[in-house]
Amino acid sequence: MAPVIRELRAAPWATVRILATGQHRRLLDQVLSFFRIQADADLDLMRPDQSLADLTARGLKALDPVLAEEQPSAVLAQGDTTSVFITALACFYRRVPFAHVEAGLRTGRKDSPFPEEMNRVLASRLADLHFAPTASARDNLLREGTPPERVFVTGNPGIDALHWALRQELPNLFADLAGKPVILVTAHRRENFGPPLEEICQAVLELARKRDLAIVFPVHPNPNVQRHVQERLGGHSRIRLTPPLDYPQFVAAMQAAHLILSDSGGVQEEAPALGKPVLVLRDTTERPEGIAAGSACLVGTSRQRILAKVYKLLDDPAAYQRMAKAQNPYGDGRSAPRIVDILRHHFAAQALSSSSRRAA
Repeated sequence: MAPVIRELRAAPWATVRILATGQHRRLLDQVLSFFRIQADADLDLMRPDQSLADLTARGLKALDPVLAEEQPSAVLAQGDTTSVFITALACFYRRVPFAHVEAGLRTGRKDSPFPEEMNRVLASRLADLHFAPTASARDNLLREGTPPERVFVTGNPGIDALHWALRQELPNLFADLAGKPVILVTAHRRENFGPPLEEICQAVLELARKRDLAIVFPVHPNPNVQRHVQERLGGHSRIRLTPPLDYPQFVAAMQAAHLILSDSGGVQEEAPALGKPVLVLRDTTERPEGIAAGSACLVGTSRQRILAKVYKLLDDPAAYQRMAKAQNPYGDGRSAPRIVDILRHHFAAQALSSSSRRAA
């Protein structure tokens, strides 16, 4: 959302207020600082190892008085988090228009990704404006009965953010790894907790034992990830387990990587923009455009499947280049201006309609 916020703040017709949920405090603070954004209010919702029910109940209760006090003309939120669903529901209860950025992504399975798939579906049912990153995402919304005049294909502002970051001075965290292929790994999805994460760790461990390469694994703060990864992979000379990287550090890590293994949705969009093949550690993806374009490959969490594809990309330069040079379908870095322009026209049309009713 940072590019959209920055674009809105430059618009003379808009007054912008930023509400942060406070989840993943360290990551939130650094990304706000990097994009030179300051939150106007912070709900401070993060609790250690909190349940989804607890987060949903506390989030809804915390959001409602903020909406009552601010009385916004519209609320924008991006993505598939529980916080986005809570925001859409709170806006519905207060009759505040809700605009969903990154709308329309679907796997068609309510349990995969969990709970993100249903967060998106429910947010869409509550949203008034839908900013879809791709034509495929738009089509998903239309099939569900969303009015076509409320759906706009804009690209994903996450790619705008990446382009902006690349113009800044980024840290060089991995200079000592020069000369070795670097494999970047991330894993944090709830559906991958337990046996699937064990399979991922076993694949990473075998790679480190059998190949002369470096593996960088920023470990998500969730205890279900931290405990497992540290126990399985800690102490190996070719595996660098790091705390969660801040945004510029992570962009630098993606740039330094030869290839990326991830269950992240955002990484499936960012890696192709950098020309980095990404192996998706999930059985389904709400971003099939990358798979169709050839920039991403869905490998799941099977140790054997992960290793087979990694070895193929390490040993077959032609296969690697096919993925590295594939087209990125998720945007051209101009999504935020499109979204802000649509909002401007929307509110202008509303004002004209209201004026006409009063005149009548």
